[in-house]
Amino acid sequence: MKTTQPTLDPIVVLPQEKRCYGPQPARLELSESEHQELEALVRRHSTPQQLVLRARIVLAAASGANHSEVARALGVSLDTARLWRQRYRSLQSFSESSVLERLQDAPRAGRKASISPEQVCQIMALACETPQETGRPISQWSGSELAAEIVKRGIVETISARHASRLLKRGLSSHT
Repeated sequence: MKTTQPTLDPIVVLPQEKRCYGPQPARLELSESEHQELEALVRRHSTPQQLVLRARIVLAAASGANHSEVARALGVSLDTARLWRQRYRSLQSFSESSVLERLQDAPRAGRKASISPEQVCQIMALACETPQETGRPISQWSGSELAAEIVKRGIVETISARHASRLLKRGLSSHT
């Protein structure tokens, strides 16, 4: 059986008599230009669906719907509805950020890349060479052989055989 997601106009307006009583979330106010940009994002065919959903959540929240109404109407979790209302609202004070930037994912935590783009280019060039050109008695690069050659040439201080294998697997080598 096919399940379909509810189709809604970009703005979800619920009748007052169906509204829940109790504490209401902070009102989300949109300027006319923000409203138009969000509607344009929703209607644009090239917009990623993840951003369309976020824009719909913001538009629904701006229309006065609470978290549970937005979640129910758009088929998302209560946490998702709450997150995007709060995130959009918190980023509104930064007027230099565009509507699209406010709907993007937050930067992820984690370690920064330890290999620079220049080093990646050097590794790619090395992987495209045949191992015989470097004096290695093998016909194809293996992860450990490539890692050893990368370190030997001083491209990076250390690199694991696994990481070198991942670079090979991504197609950075012609395997010749």
